[in-house]
Amino acid sequence: MEEEGGRVSPGSLWAKARLGQGVVIGNLDTGVWPEAGSFSDDGMGPAPARWRGICQDQQASDDAQVRCNRKLIGARFFNKGYLATVGQQEQQVSPASTRDTDGHGTHTLSTAAGRLVPGANLFGYGNGTAKGGAPRAHAAAYKVCWRPVNGSECFDADIIAAFDAAIHDGVHVLSVSLGGSPAEYFRDGVAIGSFHAARHGVTVVCSAGNSGPAAGTVSNTAPWLLTVGASTMDREFPAYLVLDNKKRIKGQSLSPTRLPGNKYYQLISSEEAKGANATAAQAKLCIEGSLDKAKVKGKIVVCVRGKNARVEKGEAVRRAGGVGLVLANDEASGNEMIADAHVLPATHITYTDGIALLAYLNSTRSASGYITAPYTALDTKPAPFMAAFSSQGPNTVTPQILKPDITAPGVSILAAFTGLAGPTGLAFDDRRVLFNAESGTSMSCPHVAGIAGLLKALHPDWSPAAIKSAIMTTARVRDNMRRPMSNSSFLRATPFGYGAGHVQPNRAADPGLVYDAGAADYLGFLCALGYNASAIATFMAGGDGAPYACPAAAPRPEDLNYPSFAVPHLSPTGAARAVTRRVRNVGAGAAAYDARVREPRGVAVDVRPRRLEFAAPGEEKQFTVTFRAREGFFLPGEYVFGRLTWSDGVGRHRVRSPLVVRVVDTKKKKNPLSIA
Repeated sequence: MEEEGGRVSPGSLWAKARLGQGVVIGNLDTGVWPEAGSFSDDGMGPAPARWRGICQDQQASDDAQVRCNRKLIGARFFNKGYLATVGQQEQQVSPASTRDTDGHGTHTLSTAAGRLVPGANLFGYGNGTAKGGAPRAHAAAYKVCWRPVNGSECFDADIIAAFDAAIHDGVHVLSVSLGGSPAEYFRDGVAIGSFHAARHGVTVVCSAGNSGPAAGTVSNTAPWLLTVGASTMDREFPAYLVLDNKKRIKGQSLSPTRLPGNKYYQLISSEEAKGANATAAQAKLCIEGSLDKAKVKGKIVVCVRGKNARVEKGEAVRRAGGVGLVLANDEASGNEMIADAHVLPATHITYTDGIALLAYLNSTRSASGYITAPYTALDTKPAPFMAAFSSQGPNTVTPQILKPDITAPGVSILAAFTGLAGPTGLAFDDRRVLFNAESGTSMSCPHVAGIAGLLKALHPDWSPAAIKSAIMTTARVRDNMRRPMSNSSFLRATPFGYGAGHVQPNRAADPGLVYDAGAADYLGFLCALGYNASAIATFMAGGDGAPYACPAAAPRPEDLNYPSFAVPHLSPTGAARAVTRRVRNVGAGAAAYDARVREPRGVAVDVRPRRLEFAAPGEEKQFTVTFRAREGFFLPGEYVFGRLTWSDGVGRHRVRSPLVVRVVDTKKKKNPLSIA
C-alpha cells in the first residue's frame, strides 16, 4: 500500500485505521500556515457530516486570510482574554487571524495530521517523506497563543473558549502543546477545558513541559488528559569537532553554512573571550555583547548551554567576528544533543565532552580545530532515551496520579512551518523554510495525538480513557539495544520521565484489556480531592444546572481507574495500602489473563485475584493491588518503581502498568520529590 510516495505496511495501525480517514484532529496553538503541503487536500474526501466548524478568516485581508479546504476544514482564533490583558493597541502587532506568524502551531498540527509530503527537508538534512501521525485525518486549527506580553502568550479565557468551540465543531482529538507551572485543576484553563472535552468524548493530548530534568516539574497533570514527555529517535545530524591533536568530538547541528576551506581555526573558550564590560558568567553563556571582538575574530568559540537560546549564542559569536560555534552542554543537559539551524558553522556536544574540551583548551597555549559539515544519520543507538528538557514527575498536584503518562519522539522533529518566521524563531533570523526541525514536548505531544486519531478511526466507540489506556499499557521501556531506557546522562530512566514508556502505535491497536473511565469517575476523583460544589461547578454542574453533589462516601484519589499505579504515602510500619482497578476485555473473544509483578525495591505487592477470566468481549473484571513495606528493605522517603503486567499466556497481549511507591519517612523531613 502506497500513498504519495510514502509506503505503509499492510499490518500497521496506519493501514488498519485507513490513515485516520474520517477523524478530525484539532490543535490549540499559534494558528496555521494553510499553504503548507502538509495541508493539501488532494484526494481528500469531504468533512464528516457531524462537522460544524468554520473558517473564521475567510473574509480577512489577503495577507491574513486563511482559506480552508477538505484537509484543513476549520480555523478559528480566540483573543478576548489576550486583548483584555494587553489592550487593543496590541491588535496592530498581533492581527486577529488564524494565520500562524510563529510556526509552532503549523509544526504541531502537521505532526499530528499532516499529509505525506515527498522531498521534505531542512537545508537538505533529513530529506524524505514527511508524514503526520494520521495523514488522512481532517485538521482544524484553534489559535489561542499570541505575541508574548510579560511572559504570557496563551490566556485561560481563550483556551477554555477554544476547547468549547472544538467540542461544538465536532473534533475527535485535540493536540494541546501548551502548559504552565503545575496548578490546582480548578485554576488551570487546560484542565478545565479538557474536562469539558473528555466529557464529550474528545481525547485531549498535552505536553508534559520543558522544565526538566528537575523532579516535580511536570505540568498538565489532570487525569483526564494524556500527558506526553519527550524522547529521542534513531535519527541524528552529526557534526564533528576535529581538534589539532586528531581527536574527534561528535556533536549535532543543522547549520546550512560550512567553514571556508578545509583548514584548522583557532579555538577559544567564551570565558577567555570575555569583553571588558561583561561578567565571566555572561561570557561563559555567550550573552549578546559579552564577547571581545578582538579576541574572537576568525576563531571558533566554545560556549556553554543555558539561559539564552542556543542559536542566540551563535549569533553573539557571529556578531563578534567568530567563524564557528561549539555549544557545550551544562551538567543538567547531560548527553542530550539538539540539532539546531545555527547561523554559522556549529556543533552541539555533550557535557562530558565539553568538560574535556575546555580542559584541553586550558592546557595548551594555542588549540585549533575544524567543524565538519552535518549529515543525516539513521539507525543510531541508543534510542530512544529521554530528553533532558522533558519535565519530570512526580505529580505535585495529585501525587496519586503518575505523570507524564507516556513518552514519544520530541527531539529534532521535522514538520511544516510558517512562511513568516525563520527556523530559529529569533528576530535576527531572516531565513525562510518550508519545513523546520524543532525540539520539545510540544513536538512529542502531536505524535501521540496522531496515534489517538488512528485509534479513534479504528475503534470509534472507544472513550478517551480507553484510547489513553491502550497507548499506555502497550508502551515499551527498552531502547533499540534492548536495554532499559536511559535519561540524557545515560543513567536508567524511570516512570517519572517516561510514564508508562515509549509509545508503540501498532501494539496500541490491540491492547487486549483497557482501563476505562468517564465523567462520573473524574467527578468522584475531584470529590476525593476535597473540592467543594463551587470548585466542581467549574468543570460540570449537576442536572438542571444544580450544583454537583459529591457522594457521602467519596473514593480515594488512588482508586481512580487509571492505567498506572502511584502510592506516595505507604506506611513504613507494615500497614497495607490497597487500591482497586477494573479492566474491560477489548479482544476478539474469550480470554484469560494472569498477573505478573515486578516489585518495587522494599515493597511487597499482592494482586487479587491473580487470574482474570473473560467469557466474551466487553466484559469487565475488578481486581485489587495491595502494597506493603518490607521491614528492613525499603528506602524511607524515596520513590521506587515496579511493574504489573496482565498476560494472556500466548504472548499476544501484555497489559503493562508502572508501579510507583514511596514509603513515608517518619524519622525526618525529606524532600518529597526525591527519587531512587
